[in-house]
Amino acid sequence: MPFIDSLCWLCQRPLAIAQQGICSICLNLLPALPNCCQRCGLPTEPLLPCCDECQRKPPGWSQLIAVSDYCYPVKYFITRLKFYGEDKYVPLLSRLLLLRWLDARRNRQIKRPQLLLTVPLHHTRHWKRGFNQTALIARRLAHWVNVPYREDILIRHRATPPQQSLKAELRQHNLTNAFSCLGDIRGLHIALLDDIVTTGNTVAEITQLLLHHGAASVQIWCLCRTLKSEGK
Repeated sequence: MPFIDSLCWLCQRPLAIAQQGICSICLNLLPALPNCCQRCGLPTEPLLPCCDECQRKPPGWSQLIAVSDYCYPVKYFITRLKFYGEDKYVPLLSRLLLLRWLDARRNRQIKRPQLLLTVPLHHTRHWKRGFNQTALIARRLAHWVNVPYREDILIRHRATPPQQSLKAELRQHNLTNAFSCLGDIRGLHIALLDDIVTTGNTVAEITQLLLHHGAASVQIWCLCRTLKSEGK
């Protein structure tokens, strides 16, 4: 009888490679994103690379890729990793984002970055949780994509309430001056990785900081892009 972790976590079929987590059939059955704007990652009209809003007022970042809407099963895998410390999901989540990046590369929607960064946790939250889930994913991705990953460039020097706990009008100001950039990033094309992007306030604040410090461009990589306007 196969070990439980050598079975697909969704359909319970045996896996040839246990670390992949889900079988090729379930991989192909993951909920597909609709046609989304290459800039903000929100739904747009078919065949249009950018939505009307981004044509009028684009975000600071140049491109955004996501694996899924914030829904099952990717939402479940993130939750088990993030709040229950089940790091067996790291290889799967890393692989899903790699496959999405490769697909975007094939369609010429995204360029290879020169540096990979992650949204940092405040040191108190990092201490309580014991890890930064995006850092675990970024280390694997950096190796697979052959891009340097640095954990010491971005820091969160001000603890802030979770975005989802705040009313909409308070979310953006909640993050003002919460982050610092400590490295020389002048002229670099940077990929910023986060697990979930909802309103985009967090990645927008960090993007502005990176561009202010001389980054040539910033692209956003995330596992989930929430397609409804509610909070991160």
